[in-house]
Amino acid sequence: MSTTAPTAPRAVLADDERLMREQLRSRIAEVWPELQIVGEAKNGLEAVEMTRELRPDLVFLDIRMPGLTGVEAARQIAQLPDDDEWAVPEIVFITAYDQYAVEAFEQGVCDYVLKPAERERLAVTVERIRQRLAQRSGEVEPEGPSQGTLQQLLHNLSARVNPQAAPRYLQWIQASVGQAIQMIPVEDVLFFISDEKYTRVQTATVEALIRKPIKELVDELDPALFWQIHRSTLVNVKAINGITRDFRGRQLVGVRGLDEKLEVSRSYTHLFKGM
Repeated sequence: MSTTAPTAPRAVLADDERLMREQLRSRIAEVWPELQIVGEAKNGLEAVEMTRELRPDLVFLDIRMPGLTGVEAARQIAQLPDDDEWAVPEIVFITAYDQYAVEAFEQGVCDYVLKPAERERLAVTVERIRQRLAQRSGEVEPEGPSQGTLQQLLHNLSARVNPQAAPRYLQWIQASVGQAIQMIPVEDVLFFISDEKYTRVQTATVEALIRKPIKELVDELDPALFWQIHRSTLVNVKAINGITRDFRGRQLVGVRGLDEKLEVSRSYTHLFKGM
């Protein structure tokens, strides 16, 4: 089902506690009766597989689940391939811990529900999600620029859920340039773009290759410096010099000093609201 026609939105609900799933499902039916719960998962792995198979518009993820946490599941969901018929779903985290919620979710990239789900707070979440789904479908205009990226939010939440595992971002890339191996400062990289086997590392003066895929680089690079704009592309925010559209209406990112344009997939167009 395409998210371009969100008149009957579909959702997957993931929580390892059956009673919490039932309580949230009941509350959702009260405040958003047209939302279809098309799948219920008991852990993060099931949530990812259901999302891959069912292609919902929205996924509710408990932050703490066995197998994969909600944050880890969201990272995998964010890397699922999208197309003209489906974009990566909106994410709503379910948490019993208010400290995970307020500051991080005010970015507006995701939303949250506190356990147990209260009708009033859930109604606020529903309104925000409806607005974002309407923006995706073109029913309403975006209200100003994006306030952050999904990667930034997930990095922030990872540090809160597990402070001992707070990431240290890559500072150098070891890459092949012809027959030589070169150490490239990460801040010099304009963009990374992958094919099936290699990832191209592009600087102002060097084009190099590495074997590390984009889905690994996303977790290793500073999300405030590198934005994912496509499942195969990361761009240095400081290198962006403009956004254009092609004849099909797709957004294209211009890169400082290069004629090459980078395509923005549907799941990441929110990054350039108002541009």
